[in-house]
Parts: sequence; structure tokens; C-alpha cells
Amino acid sequence: MDKLQELTQKLYEEGLSKGKQEGEALLAKAQSEADELVKQAQKEAAAIVEKAQKEAADYKIKVEGDVKMASAQALQATKANIEGLIVAKAVEPAQAELANPAFLKEIITAVAKNFSTQESTDLALVLPEKLKKELEPFVSGELAKVLGKGVEASFSKKVAGGFKIGPKDGSYFISLTDEAFQELIGEYLRPATKKILFG
Repeated sequence: MDKLQELTQKLYEEGLSKGKQEGEALLAKAQSEADELVKQAQKEAAAIVEKAQKEAADYKIKVEGDVKMASAQALQATKANIEGLIVAKAVEPAQAELANPAFLKEIITAVAKNFSTQESTDLALVLPEKLKKELEPFVSGELAKVLGKGVEASFSKKVAGGFKIGPKDGSYFISLTDEAFQELIGEYLRPATKKILFG
């Protein structure tokens, strides 16, 4: 009986020992797999964080670039507006003269005389519609006498001040309108104004 009990006890202890070993092996394997899953999850989390940081940095660079570009464009537009205002103010007195009938008579006579010495063709003038009353008698009377040839004048609402002059055949025109004058003077004033204002 003791031997049977001893044998049973031995079998029981061996089974318990074997079960304990298998349990520990399973536990160790489960722990290893769990550790591997945690490492994998940590790697994935780190990759997600790294990607998010890179995207945030790229977005920051893009936003900074957009802000710099917008600032530069706004600055350029502001500078151009300031230049435009200064040029317009500088040109205003001259434009006022180009709408002055007495000044126009004087300058038209000087330009037309130059035409009469170089070309024998009749002349055509385009003058401001608003000055028709003051300039029409001058063109048909005084200017025609000075030149000793035909001068034909037309009056246009498109010409606010100044005039256009050229051969009657329309082969070319010289423009001294207020717009042409402002453009011409603006070309010279803008660079100088820019340098004075902005270095």
C-alpha cells in the first residue's frame, strides 16, 4: 500500500512538475509574444508620431513661405502705389498745362512749324473735345496762316489734354497727350522715386 501511494505520489509530483514546466513555458512564450506586440506597437506609434512631426514641419515651412510671399507682394504693391501717387503728383502741373489753350496754341505752333520745314504735306491734329471752342478758330485761322498750308483738326473725347499731330495721310502721328506725357515722364520718374524712397 505504501508503494502504491508512493507511486501515486511520484506520478502526481511528476505530472505537477511537468504541468508546471509547460505552464511556465506557455507563460514565457505568451510574455515574449506580448513583449513583441508591445515593441511593434511602439515602433508603429513612433513612426506615426515621426510622420506627423514631419508633416507639421513641412506645413509650417509652407505656411511661412506663403506668408513671406504674401508679405513681399503686399510690400511691392504698396511701393508701386506710393510711386504711382508721387509720379501722379509730379505730373499733375504739367497735365494742367496740357489742358491750357494758350499753352497748347504755343506748343502746337512750334511742333507744326517743325513739320512744315521738313514735310510739304498737310497736317492733321487731334485735340481735346472740351477745348474745341477755344482751339478751332486758332487751327483754321492763325495756325494755317503761320504754316501756309492746310491743317485739319478733329476733336476727341478720348484726348483729355494735349494733342496728336501728324501728316494728313495718317502715315504716322506724334502724340503729346496727357496720357502719353504721364507715361513718358513716369518712365523717368519711377526709378528715381524708387531709389529715393526705398534705396
